[in-house]
Amino acid sequence: MAEDTGIATAEQAANDARVLAFGRLQGAANRLEYILGRAIEEECGISHLMFEVLLILGRAGAPGLPMRRIAQEQVLTTGGVTRLIDRMEAAGLVTRAPDPGDRRGRLVRLTDHGEATAVRAARVHVENIQRCFLDPLPAAHRERFADDLRVLSHAARDMLPRLR
Repeated sequence: MAEDTGIATAEQAANDARVLAFGRLQGAANRLEYILGRAIEEECGISHLMFEVLLILGRAGAPGLPMRRIAQEQVLTTGGVTRLIDRMEAAGLVTRAPDPGDRRGRLVRLTDHGEATAVRAARVHVENIQRCFLDPLPAAHRERFADDLRVLSHAARDMLPRLR
């Protein structure tokens, strides 16, 4: 199957439209992650990953989420999410409570400080998304582009193996 790609040389590989398109997507994502993440750190004192977890918990609402669900959402190991939640708890952003549905489990919830930080960071983030991500695109393409990114994100999520 790999031979059916039409790629027989390194030059063809480097100039393949599919390879170039994915490279541009990855390059744009990496640069935007750096620019937007740095702005959140400078303005709000939290990492972009912490902000993402605050958003996940905001969507979950008052009950909170088990750490394994946070790990799945962020494609982190359970050890990685434990260390992240430890740092967030030390910063007063989240708290852990017993999970009524799992004797050994704990639910992670936003604190009032976490809620306020999520709102402040989201305001900064939205301004920067508009300036760095949307404004460079023609207005007529923005909605379709966002829809296409959603489709790609869901397709990639569905291809991932489930974390245990």
